[in-house]
Amino acid sequence: MTIQINTEIKAYIDPLTANEYEALERSILREGCRDALILWGDTLIDGHNRYAICQQHGLPFKTIQNTTIDSMEDVILWLIDNHIGRRSVTDFQRGMLALRKKEIVAARSKPAAEDAIPASGETPEPKAKNTREDIAKAAGISSNAVTQIEKIQKAASPELVNAVRAGTISISAAAAIASLPEEQQASAVAGGRKELQQAAKLVREMKAATRPAKAGKSDAVAQDDVPVKTVGAANSTEINSTEVALLHKKIAELSAENLLLKARITELTTALSAAQPINV
Repeated sequence: MTIQINTEIKAYIDPLTANEYEALERSILREGCRDALILWGDTLIDGHNRYAICQQHGLPFKTIQNTTIDSMEDVILWLIDNHIGRRSVTDFQRGMLALRKKEIVAARSKPAAEDAIPASGETPEPKAKNTREDIAKAAGISSNAVTQIEKIQKAASPELVNAVRAGTISISAAAAIASLPEEQQASAVAGGRKELQQAAKLVREMKAATRPAKAGKSDAVAQDDVPVKTVGAANSTEINSTEVALLHKKIAELSAENLLLKARITELTTALSAAQPINV
């Protein structure tokens, strides 16, 4: 029997690190391939690394069929459920898997909901829950983390996604940086962990500066109308809180630009130092 490798299925399998792969290879060479490979027809759905090692060394292996699967969507859902509970899977990866499951479930239920026309007097069956809270519970993370992962999924550059996937930056920090243009995201990633943390801090400060001031007590004067007096060398000037917020925003923007310039200088310095001297 010829086993088929499907690239879409394989994309859901997180690659092992070099050390993990070597450890698995040593185990199989010493004890053989103890766990059977799982197939859907002739397509491999679980055991890609074991299959590659057995093929490389000409070792025998067993296979079993998953008879509960009827479509590629079933395969993906099975893979998600099979991987989401593993200890080696990070919170970010679990969130991404849970969101993918949400998309598949929502796409499946939509046609059924549109076609279902309940008879007069009948109560339609309740829809399956697929809320953000349900997704968070399935992934074992907070609903706030799910919101942040959704933002990363939609707006983050490939470099930023790889950084959060590798654990270089937290989910919350990556969600903040994802609001920047892709070029600035990539520059922040190039600067390393420290620069990423600084970029996230600056984005949060910018948002805080532009956030409307909270209303005080009901009998208090609106905060935007309260002048903030500053005394200069000659005359005193009045600046209201809106202008102060705009100044804070400008400072944060300039700081962000400075951060990106520093990252660019670091890149150029590294490139120049790596260049070979030319003999004249």
